[in-house]
Amino acid sequence: TEKAKTLVRMAAAKATLVEPLAAASLDVTPSALVIGGGLAGMTAALGIADQGFEVTLVERENQLGGNLRNLRYTFVESDIQAYLRTLTKHVQKHQNITAYTGTELESLEGFVGNFESTLKTSTKQTKVKHGVIIVATGGSETKPDEYLYGSDEYIITQLQLEDLLSKDSQISTAKSVVMIQCVGSREEEHMYCSRVCCSTAVKNALKIKELSPETEVYILYRDIRTYGFDEGYFQAARDKGVIFVRYDLDNKPTVTNNGELKVEVHEPLLDRQLILEPDLLVLSSRINPASGNESLAQRLRVPVNEDGFFLEAHAKLRPVEFATEGIFVAGLAHSPKSMPETIAQAEAAAAKACTIISKDKYKAEPTIAAVSEALCDGCGICVPVCDYNALEVVPRKSSSDDEKVIQINEAMCKGCGGCVAACPSGAMEQKGFKNEQILAMIEAALVD
Repeated sequence: TEKAKTLVRMAAAKATLVEPLAAASLDVTPSALVIGGGLAGMTAALGIADQGFEVTLVERENQLGGNLRNLRYTFVESDIQAYLRTLTKHVQKHQNITAYTGTELESLEGFVGNFESTLKTSTKQTKVKHGVIIVATGGSETKPDEYLYGSDEYIITQLQLEDLLSKDSQISTAKSVVMIQCVGSREEEHMYCSRVCCSTAVKNALKIKELSPETEVYILYRDIRTYGFDEGYFQAARDKGVIFVRYDLDNKPTVTNNGELKVEVHEPLLDRQLILEPDLLVLSSRINPASGNESLAQRLRVPVNEDGFFLEAHAKLRPVEFATEGIFVAGLAHSPKSMPETIAQAEAAAAKACTIISKDKYKAEPTIAAVSEALCDGCGICVPVCDYNALEVVPRKSSSDDEKVIQINEAMCKGCGGCVAACPSGAMEQKGFKNEQILAMIEAALVD
């Protein structure tokens, strides 16, 4: 009760000193930039373009499709390449989408609703104005550096196996196939799980059993993570005779090839070593973030995590958003995920982007920082403190000398108060939390 009384007293003391705050109203450019021409990028671009907004789609490779070009089929036998061709056709023919291939983002200026990007190809530069950005740079399968990968044509990755199975190759001649999970994942250097490896292994194992029921298939795993509805396919694989053998990180399988491929693994239930002699060894290697994510993150002024994937503002409260407003993320650029998850995230990013560019004006937060030019000496101590790049040292307009002063970008400032605490001259103030308001609250709290 006493605490409640104190809080009410403090609020009342502040209320006597409040002032009306006006939020800055900024024009919005009703168009979007999508970086990445894979499944997430094209889905997001279509989601925005179908709402009637102009979209610039940028892909650094010479063709659209991204990682989707390497996939062949799903659990339900869907033809992924046919889906890719249809998706690409819709993007290329959409009147509101301008697609650039062989193009990268060289620089970015501006803020939410008013960005200006410089796009670079091998021959020219193009400037594009837009109101929002969606980052969908994708990812890729790692080429393993263990289990003798690269030394034998019968040691391949899951994507390579999927390609072979889609071509009805002579997989039926293989008497035994061994798959090793978590290759390069969930270890000291790369602690994250690639999420789709287990489901991909089960999908390909079922395909092998469909083409050649007599082929023995072993999946050596640490933890099977066929989450959601994929659990049913795991059970189906067991019913069809796929053998699952667990191993731990301290007892990883060993692969030798002295004229004959051998895989040795400790079987924990039998507490003995199993020696397998597969005709084909398949490695489920981790998903890597796209190369260049770190440099792109610096240009966009957004963060990446320790693994190189883009880091959203908050997984629960602000999914697919960055702390920098007007920039969104989708697909493998965010983290490893399946096709349905990628599509859902791309549609979410497109929907959130449309909430900004569908308005004529963007209203900034009123409780932002303000600078007293009379007190500011332009030291710039506050500039590196700002996480949102909202502060800039500029020449003082009222002075003919080489004097500097801080300028605040009201659209980018989020009112965190970091610059107010850092300013040694007391020139920075937080609107709605001025010094006299805070002092009044403190005095009210100390009243007996």
